[in-house]
Amino acid sequence: MLPRLPYRIQIPLVLALAVTLSVLLVSVVAAQISARNARLEIVSTVQRVVDLLVAQGKPLLAQDDTWRAYTLLRNTAALLPQTSKGQSRAALLDAQGRFLAGSDPLRLPTGEQALGVLINGRLLPTVSDATRPRTLTTPDGGMALIEPIRSDDNQTIGFVFAEVDSAAFAPDWAALSTPALIGAALAILVLVPLGWLLGRRMARPIAQTADCIAQIGHTDAAQLQLLLPHVNDPELDRIAGAVRQLLIEMSARQANALRALSAERLAAVGRITAAVAHEINNPLAGLITATHTLRLHGDVPDARNRSLALIERGLQQIRTMTTALLPQAKVEDRCMTFDDMEDVLTLARTTAAQHFVTLTSEQDLHADLCVPSSVFRQVMLNLLLNAIRAAGQSGQVHACLRVEASKVSFILCNTGRHFSDERLQKRLLTDDGNDPNGFGLWICHEFAVRYGGGFFATMAAEVRPPFTTCLSFWLPNLARHDPPKTAAD
Repeated sequence: MLPRLPYRIQIPLVLALAVTLSVLLVSVVAAQISARNARLEIVSTVQRVVDLLVAQGKPLLAQDDTWRAYTLLRNTAALLPQTSKGQSRAALLDAQGRFLAGSDPLRLPTGEQALGVLINGRLLPTVSDATRPRTLTTPDGGMALIEPIRSDDNQTIGFVFAEVDSAAFAPDWAALSTPALIGAALAILVLVPLGWLLGRRMARPIAQTADCIAQIGHTDAAQLQLLLPHVNDPELDRIAGAVRQLLIEMSARQANALRALSAERLAAVGRITAAVAHEINNPLAGLITATHTLRLHGDVPDARNRSLALIERGLQQIRTMTTALLPQAKVEDRCMTFDDMEDVLTLARTTAAQHFVTLTSEQDLHADLCVPSSVFRQVMLNLLLNAIRAAGQSGQVHACLRVEASKVSFILCNTGRHFSDERLQKRLLTDDGNDPNGFGLWICHEFAVRYGGGFFATMAAEVRPPFTTCLSFWLPNLARHDPPKTAAD
């Protein structure tokens, strides 16, 4: 259908089609490059977050500091892509490959085995296979990074686990295609009228030449030569020149016919006069041809370049823009509030549900509350998780926060095997800080000593049934007393 249309219509349509196809092609390539660069940027960001957690998580693993690890992960996870939408998460693992703390406690529950088991539908390598950094990918495009944390003597003390779902890598095709569509629309709006004017200008001499050819044999050749257009384009000038040469030859033939007729009429002059007239007309046609050749060589030679430059200027209008956050992290430093206990209970309920343990709590308030938040929350979470394990399947755990004028106590009871204060003190005296049973008792004892508090197991006679073991941790209440002296003081 397109070849049947006039050139004045074909030219703007072809120009608009060429611009549209060029814009779409460039947009597709640019979108693919942007999507690939965005994935590389996400991978680089995740690697930087892992490096940051490796550097800051080493002392937390050495101290088995679950709460500070959770605080670090909660702040650092904001650097991961699409964390607010739940599409990425991070966790610190202990040396046995269990979750010490995770940015998403529901999906990365504290205390659960991570390495060597299925986590979120992905089988993670075992502890022995994770001694070097590992990058795992899924068929749908998701990824997970596991990097060991080593002590100063090159021993593996834990791992950093970072996971990004495939949805975080999905490019925003709408955002990438919008500039291309806008550019194509603007190009078409500008180039269609421009192409229409250009097509009319280019088709005008062709139409004039066609009209002259159509009138050959019906109009005097000399008049048709005056109607032929004079153009600067070499190709169009060749067409017009060929028609002009045809008209010149026709004029010559007409003149020769007239002269031949005159020679016949001038019978008195005879055949010699007619021959002489014929011999004069032949060199006259040659002179006219020479004049035409001189006219061809005298035209401006750079007209075609100017036309091509006009077309090229309409095809060069697309440009491409990038942005970093550098987000920042804050460190919490405040007194503990009653809501902190609810936070810790929320973290522990997931583990309790997995072990079918009934978890209850109470608050016994007799004074205002002020103890170091990060320390007390860490102790509460550590004791809760260990009490849940000690209670066993279908056991019971009861937590009590008692606030007095002089001290703040956290009392935790469970229905598991009895654990006496004698065994507790023996464990604290022989433990070097690396508790293989996962109770973290040594860490709680260190906090009690450092902040002037206490940590002990209640005697069996004082434990109310059905509970068999109660551990009590307390710190001085700073709301009513001066800050206690630390062990370092």
